[in-house]
Amino acid sequence: MALPLQAPIKPMLAKPAKAIPDSGGLLFEPKWDGFRCLVFRDGDEITLQSRAEKPLNRYFPEVLAALRESLPERVVLDGELVVARDGKLDFDALTERIHPADSRVQLLAEQSPAQFVAFDVLALGDESFVDEPTAARRERLEALQGIALTPATTDPDTARHWFELFEGAGLDGVIGKPLNEPYSPGKRVLFKYKHSRTADCVLAGLRWHVDGAPGEAVGSFLLGLYDENGLLHHVGVVGSFPVARRRELAQELAPLITDGEGHPWLGDAVREGQRIPGGITRWRSKEQPWVPLRLERVVEVSYEHTEGGYPSRFRHTAQFVRWRPDREPSSCGYAQLDEPARYDLSAVFRGEVVRTR
Repeated sequence: MALPLQAPIKPMLAKPAKAIPDSGGLLFEPKWDGFRCLVFRDGDEITLQSRAEKPLNRYFPEVLAALRESLPERVVLDGELVVARDGKLDFDALTERIHPADSRVQLLAEQSPAQFVAFDVLALGDESFVDEPTAARRERLEALQGIALTPATTDPDTARHWFELFEGAGLDGVIGKPLNEPYSPGKRVLFKYKHSRTADCVLAGLRWHVDGAPGEAVGSFLLGLYDENGLLHHVGVVGSFPVARRRELAQELAPLITDGEGHPWLGDAVREGQRIPGGITRWRSKEQPWVPLRLERVVEVSYEHTEGGYPSRFRHTAQFVRWRPDREPSSCGYAQLDEPARYDLSAVFRGEVVRTR
């Protein structure tokens, strides 16, 4: 007999929210920094489905083996694939797992194994639970044995502790699930509370907007920060501007455009280990063109968190806050970035709120 739910299924999604509320009615969970993954098991057949409804099986053979040992014979789960290193989530190591070469996949499965963290159950045996409320689905999930289960609480104060402490283990916020809501595929009925900080960065370059001729409208800013040795690293981009503002910025920044001679991200100025924009990666088969600017402007941006060790970069696209004419570009260094207190990842699964040193 087939499962009551068949892949692919659009996962239930979350919308941004500013602050964890005091009122009840929500189940709070840590927000895992990994790949969203739905698991369908029907006997010997297991399917790992991505958020984009694509199969992930070939990239995570060790996860398939672990789930085959631990899951019930017929079940559908929602959760996250994560990689942990030294007691902390490592998103960079996770992205490396998406590799076209099978030999590389097998090697990384041994060197940086992933695991599946479950945070919802959609079906078990012949029963579908998508129409049941979150509270009932959580009870059914907790009854399953042998799986890595995300902690959960209905206490807003505990959720706030988690929001602060668990970032030190590589998690990036808290999710709030309405207790009385069913599972709604593809709909943004959940709430996500994510970390947000600001940093003053050097405006070191730009890209023109794709919908227009070069010089007509700015697509994004290229941001830089100096390390302790005075080396400027590319740390991310700002790219969300209204259409009219993109055109204004093209005119405003035109006097800063340079031929690139002496620019720290071009030619002989580039040093080993330096982060620079536009390079070829496993995600891009060709270089991305960009326009160098004279290092005269400082821009304050908001960001959620960083990744990649040191020198790090912003995990997601940063947001423009304001210009900082009172700051010198040379003063924009990594020292200003917040570093969350270290926290043991294994304690996250236990829901503990005691800080480790």
